[in-house]
Amino acid sequence: MKKFLSLLVVVALLIGAIGCGNNKAPVADPTPDAPVVDSPAVVDPTPEPEPETPAYEYLSIYSAMPEIELPSYIAAFEADTGITVKWVRLSAGEMLTRIEAENANPLVSVMHGGPSDTYVSAVGKGLLAQYQPAGVADAPAAYTDEAGYWSPIYVGAIGFACNTDWFEEHKVDYPTSWADLLKPEYKGEISMAHPTTSGTAYTVLATIMQLYGDDRAAAWEYMKGFNANVRQYTKSGGAAPQQAAFGEVAIALTFAHDALVHANNGYPIKMIFPSEGTGYEVGAVALLENGIPEEQENAKIFIEWCMTARAQEMYIENESNRLPTNVNAKVTEGLTLLSELKIIDYDAVWAGENKTALNEEFMAMVDNAENLFQ
Repeated sequence: MKKFLSLLVVVALLIGAIGCGNNKAPVADPTPDAPVVDSPAVVDPTPEPEPETPAYEYLSIYSAMPEIELPSYIAAFEADTGITVKWVRLSAGEMLTRIEAENANPLVSVMHGGPSDTYVSAVGKGLLAQYQPAGVADAPAAYTDEAGYWSPIYVGAIGFACNTDWFEEHKVDYPTSWADLLKPEYKGEISMAHPTTSGTAYTVLATIMQLYGDDRAAAWEYMKGFNANVRQYTKSGGAAPQQAAFGEVAIALTFAHDALVHANNGYPIKMIFPSEGTGYEVGAVALLENGIPEEQENAKIFIEWCMTARAQEMYIENESNRLPTNVNAKVTEGLTLLSELKIIDYDAVWAGENKTALNEEFMAMVDNAENLFQ
C-alpha cells in the first residue's frame, strides 16, 4: 500500500513538472520586449492595384502629337488612371488658334505636344494657367519654363530628311547647310509645312531669323530664295517628311523624330543636320486658363503623368524617336542627342513672342497660305 501511494506521488510530481515547465522552443538572439505574433498564413502574391475611380470621369485635350502615336499614350494614361480622354489632333498652329477662339467657351482643358514657342505665344494671349507638376524636377532646367506655365515632355532638332533613292538616281550631292537649300538642282524638290499652321515650320522660320540676327532683311531674302525651291507647303509638320519618304520630293524640312519614323519603317530616308547650326523644339504640355471646370484635377493628373519616365519611355515603344526630357527615362538606342549636334542658341521665348508678327511677314513676303496641302 505504501509503495502504491509513493508511486502516485511520483506521477503527480511529474505531471506538475510537465504542466509548469517552459514548453517554448529556444529563439536565437531574442529581441527584448518584442511582441509575440502568430505565424503568417500562406497567401497569394499581392495583386496589382486597380486605378482608383476618379472623382470626375473625363478629360478633354487638344494634341499636336501625330495620330500614329497619340492613341497609345491616351490608352496608357486611361489604363493607369481610370480617366477617359476625349481628344482632337491638330497641328500646333491650329491648336493655338482654336484655343484662342474658344477661350470664352472652352471645349478642352489641356494643350499637349508641339513646340514650346507655341506655348509662349499662348501665355502672351492669356490662355494658359500656371501649373508646375512635381515631375518637372526631373527635367533639365534649360528645357523648363521658369514662370511655370508649361512643362517639357520631349526634345527634337530640325534637319533635312532626304530621299536617298532620289539622290542616287539624280547623282546630286546631299545638302549639308542652309545655304545649300537655295541650289537650283533642288528646285521644286523641297517640302515644308506652313509656319502659320505648323509648329515644326515655325521653328524652321524662327531658326532662320535667329541665324541672321539683326539682319532681318537678309533673312527674308533667304526665305524668298528658299521659297523658289519649295514644291508645296503642307498644313501639318508630319506631312512633309511623309512626302519625302514616298519619293514625292527629295528633301523635307522637319524635326528629326518625324523623319526617322519613316526610316525605321523601311523608307529611303537619310537625316542631315545643317552645318551652320540648327534650331530645336522642346515639346510641351500645359493647363488652360479657362479649361472645363470639372476637369481641372484630371488635367493636372495628365500633365504629371506626361512628365514621368513611364510615359516618356513610350517614345521607345512607339519608335517615335523623341528624346525624353525626364533624365530617368531610357532613350531609343542610336538616337542623336542634342549634345551631339551643332545647335544654335535657340530662343523659344523670343520665337513665341514674335510668332504673330513673323507669320504675318511670311504671309506678306513669301507665301500667303492659299491651297495648303493637308
